[in-house]
Amino acid sequence: MDLLTFIGLIYVCYNLLYLIYPWFLDCNIELALLTKYGKSTNTLKSKVVWITGASSGIGEHLAYELAKAGCKLILSARRESILQDVKNTCLKKNPDLEDNDILVLALDVCNTNLHQEAFETIIKKFGKLDILVNNAGRSQRAHWENIELSVDREMFELNVFSYLSLSRIAMKYFLQNHLGQIVVISSLSGIFPAPYSASYTGSKHALHGYFNSCRVEKLDKNFPSITIICPGPIQTNFLAEAFTEKSGEKFGVETDKAKNKVSVKRCATLSAIAIANNVSEAWISQSSTLFVAYLITYFPNMGKWFIKFMGKRFLMNLRDAKNANKL
Repeated sequence: MDLLTFIGLIYVCYNLLYLIYPWFLDCNIELALLTKYGKSTNTLKSKVVWITGASSGIGEHLAYELAKAGCKLILSARRESILQDVKNTCLKKNPDLEDNDILVLALDVCNTNLHQEAFETIIKKFGKLDILVNNAGRSQRAHWENIELSVDREMFELNVFSYLSLSRIAMKYFLQNHLGQIVVISSLSGIFPAPYSASYTGSKHALHGYFNSCRVEKLDKNFPSITIICPGPIQTNFLAEAFTEKSGEKFGVETDKAKNKVSVKRCATLSAIAIANNVSEAWISQSSTLFVAYLITYFPNMGKWFIKFMGKRFLMNLRDAKNANKL
């Protein structure tokens, strides 16, 4: 076998790996390897972690995972009573944590005028912040041409501008103190487009643009690190609160249980591993959606043909299962 043949064989095997391996995973290849050979989430013990959107879904269950690892937590969302329930569960998950190790900090993240004060409250209580997890957000179901511009603005206020405001405050602190990690909960919709979720998809693409730009800008710095986590379909009740095409309206549909969705607990576990290992970008999804993400990212021409051939109904079924016909 000559050298060119050998190189060609390696190239073919490399490409086949990216087409075949995702069918046996629920996360991208790097993260899958780190679950076996990377740092344990226990390495995060005693880290001070601020989680927004901690009252439900991924944020809630990530709080449980980090509590088990021994992190000190700040739990933020609008509903203080529910945050208190999350705190109590965290304390049960790890008896070594004390009541004073978890701060319930009710906050409307869309009110950016409150961000600096909230940040200062955290520093005053814990003396530092190690990790900021931007998780607050809502999805959407709407026809593109009918979306009111006010809905786009509301979506970006929550899914993008709140992240930027908090992250810029944290970034200045991290750079001054030579520490820190910023975690951004994005979506696989930030990797490839989702039908009937234009505002949501646009907001997630925007997050990648903003934070990847920041990552490049800070290449000469050891801190802070930036971890972008991209869940696919996750088993949470996100549809009930999803935006529609009209301002002030909620989609209000109960999310059905489906095999094509990763459990929220598993998503939180993988997210915690990604954070512990300072992963740049983590994808979390069942195999079919993961395959599409790999196809579109690494084989764009083939990916465009595949999406056109399969059609929008295929993408809707991947995401919403039985609820795909609600629009």
